[in-house]
Amino acid sequence: MKKSEIAQAFSGGKFEKCFDYLTDQTIWNTPGEQYLKGKDEIIPFCKKVTAYFESVTTDFKPLHLIEGDCCVAINGTAEFIREGKYVSIVSSCDVYEFTDQNEIVSIYSYCITEKSEKD
Repeated sequence: MKKSEIAQAFSGGKFEKCFDYLTDQTIWNTPGEQYLKGKDEIIPFCKKVTAYFESVTTDFKPLHLIEGDCCVAINGTAEFIREGKYVSIVSSCDVYEFTDQNEIVSIYSYCITEKSEKD
């Protein structure tokens, strides 16, 4: 996959498509929330997130994608709905750094939960 495809899959919660691009040195930092290093920490966390995504209806809406030689930034929103009611609405931006072999060096995730919920 191309760097932009990896970023879109990961940011869209399709983590398993990206596992082959993780290394023991990959860093996933969500400032103020978590810091994970290596596929042995990242993959189990991705599986937990996937289980949550399967418990709700999720509507991912990508807004922008910016790609350079070794970096990709993608932002968008995600709405999480359970039993017809909004659980949360999140605006996010993920910044990826890649090697020349498309391995993920780092992911910096910035997530803001919207204060007002839709009814």
